[in-house]
Amino acid sequence: MNTNTKTGPPTFKLVLLGDGRVGKTSLVLRYVNNVFSDSQTATIQASYLTKRLNINGTVVTLSIWDTAGQERFHALGPIYYRDADAALLVYDVMDKDTFTRVRNWVKELRQMASKNIILAIAANKSDLVRSQKIDLQEAERYAESIGAKHFVTSAKLNTGIEQVFLDIATRALEKRKSIIEELPSIPQRKGMVIIDEQPGPPPQSKCCS
Repeated sequence: MNTNTKTGPPTFKLVLLGDGRVGKTSLVLRYVNNVFSDSQTATIQASYLTKRLNINGTVVTLSIWDTAGQERFHALGPIYYRDADAALLVYDVMDKDTFTRVRNWVKELRQMASKNIILAIAANKSDLVRSQKIDLQEAERYAESIGAKHFVTSAKLNTGIEQVFLDIATRALEKRKSIIEELPSIPQRKGMVIIDEQPGPPPQSKCCS
């Protein structure tokens, strides 16, 4: 995880992972720009958006990478998640295969991403609950078992989305603070006072002729 402590608002890299057509792009566009389209075009490789938010008085920036879900782009995944602070794994409540894919992504992240990466799972398209094929309680238990948070979202109805990104940003900020606090401080040497003096002119000779 990036532990850069430069002045200015903290920035956290968030990568979205999941199969094609689960609604990753729709979630991001709804969150960042508050727009939704039923005919959202598929993402090619990845797209990038940013969002600033205030967490208990601290302004943070989410740097959001929306990755392509098509299998032919899978090999590009590590480029985006290897140095990510957090990953949002998205699946479609109507498609069991997309939830299986989330499990596979988690295994891959455990092997190749930062050990400090924050995980969240979104059960998207909850507006189509009548066609739901996923046991949400099972999904919640799975999320808990891997230290992730589980959310039920709908980009179309704009439900659950603010909570997802706020939770991710909040946990990322807490993680950043804890890592900074754990950094070793410079030990002070006891019993010594060091005074930096500016060099003066060379001493004049007092020898008599």
